[in-house]
Amino acid sequence: MHARELVDLAAVVAFHAPALIRAARNIPEESVEAYWVASKCRLDRWGRTLKRLTTALAADDGLLTPADRRLFRGVLEEILASEVLTRIWTAAMCAYDCARNTDATEPAARSVLIGHMEARHRVLTLLVSRTGLTAEEAIQLNALRSRTERWADALIGHLASEYDVAQFAVEPHRARDFAEDLAQQRQQPGGRYAWPLLLASLRAAFRQSLSAESPNPDLNAQIAASLLACFPAEVFDGTGQVVSAWLLRISHVAGEAEGMLEELLADVPSETGRITASRSDDAFKRSHRFRA
Repeated sequence: MHARELVDLAAVVAFHAPALIRAARNIPEESVEAYWVASKCRLDRWGRTLKRLTTALAADDGLLTPADRRLFRGVLEEILASEVLTRIWTAAMCAYDCARNTDATEPAARSVLIGHMEARHRVLTLLVSRTGLTAEEAIQLNALRSRTERWADALIGHLASEYDVAQFAVEPHRARDFAEDLAQQRQQPGGRYAWPLLLASLRAAFRQSLSAESPNPDLNAQIAASLLACFPAEVFDGTGQVVSAWLLRISHVAGEAEGMLEELLADVPSETGRITASRSDDAFKRSHRFRA
């Protein structure tokens, strides 16, 4: 499973989190644990990979293969892009626990976020020092960093309109501004298009900005599976048609995760089928202070 699919999943979480928070069913403990374990494994793998590659790059002994260099960039991209999902999930779990006056889910999610922020700091240090990166690569990765920060704040803003979760945004004031913008747009004629346009813009923003190969598709798929398993079946299908078969496959096959996300994203209420991603991106930019 690729990091761009994790960004898609972040949009699914942001859209459906209110239903999860209000649901009578509690989040299964095994799903919380599965998310924590898979995320910690990915953090460990990121750390070991970056240590090995940066050590080799610092030595400049010419032993790094083209595949190693692609892996190096892929890991940097994955850390940056997947931050969107880590932030939105932590925000959702904070709101969930606050609504129930418990600490059943936020501690695990916050622990993952802290580890992710440490990995992010390491990426930023590498960008500043340009270790193993050309000037062009450093510029591209910095642009990706900026893009993921704004989109994380946008999705958290969607939750911040109902819950006090702006603290999990990169810039809390930007998340609150976005929440106000989205609320105002919903009150205007054509306001039902606000969220679908946002979703199309998000997907367009990450379509071409990431490498084709994913350095950790297995763990990304496990993380996606654990999060989707937290939601009651009726959240995704009002008729009660459960997605358990998908969840079973998603735990083992990354491609199934991508297919499932395509279906879930297609189920987001939308009447904008004729709007292309590029056109929706332009419309979104014109109507918001937010810039992709």
